[in-house]
Amino acid sequence: MAREMRKIIRIDEEKCDGCGLCATACHEGAIEIVDGKAKLVREHFCDGLGDCLPSCPVGAIAFEEREAESYDEAAVLAHQGKAGTVAPAGAVPSHSHAAGATGASAGQAQSGAPHRGRHVHHGHGGCPGSRVRMMADGAGAAAGAFASAPSAAPVSRLMQWPVQIKLVPTRAPFFDGAKLLIAADCTAFAYANMHEEFMRGHVTLIGCPKLDNVDYTDKLTEIIAGNDIRSITIVRMEVPCCGGIQVAAQNALRASGKFIPWQVVTISTDGRKLD
Repeated sequence: MAREMRKIIRIDEEKCDGCGLCATACHEGAIEIVDGKAKLVREHFCDGLGDCLPSCPVGAIAFEEREAESYDEAAVLAHQGKAGTVAPAGAVPSHSHAAGATGASAGQAQSGAPHRGRHVHHGHGGCPGSRVRMMADGAGAAAGAFASAPSAAPVSRLMQWPVQIKLVPTRAPFFDGAKLLIAADCTAFAYANMHEEFMRGHVTLIGCPKLDNVDYTDKLTEIIAGNDIRSITIVRMEVPCCGGIQVAAQNALRASGKFIPWQVVTISTDGRKLD
């Protein structure tokens, strides 16, 4: 089989938790779970576009440039035929690899990294809940034109997906120059003006330290240290168990070694801002 220097994925088995989301996201079938860890079992099935990267909740997948087996589109199509699978709707066609879009979608190849303010998908396969995508300025697409009218229906100010801290990748285009909102799950239900007052113009990350039963500090540290974060707003509920998200965010900021403006806002259980 032919070999060449090209961009291909690398899986850090130390970080991998064996969740299997990357294997699902890889519609070519290059990745499988072996002994509880994700492995690139078919180099010639990996097109180097990286649909699997944003699906990994622990950041265990990255690109590398090395000698590898050449991408074999015919073998991939034959494999998909045997397995009864097809590339998901909206997936980047395989031929873009041969057309000079190695390691990026055709749009990225022409214009560089995805731009904020337009709707960009990252990762077409895998669990729909963990696919990364950016919304058009968080303004509910076309509805945003009416956002300033007093009688207009509320519009979403969500700027990206996923939003769960456990699912979001540690590196993504939407973190570039971002104002970061780290919010407890319940705040959006308790505070009626959450979208306009806190989410608008911010990249939103949410979590519940009690229900998730996890310390977010390490992942938040990676996000803050590895990206150009401009500011951090922490929104939590007044209940004591919600203090975990505040502590994790503050510890992450400290561990990152960066000096970034930050604030904490507490919401009462009856929907008022307490500070």
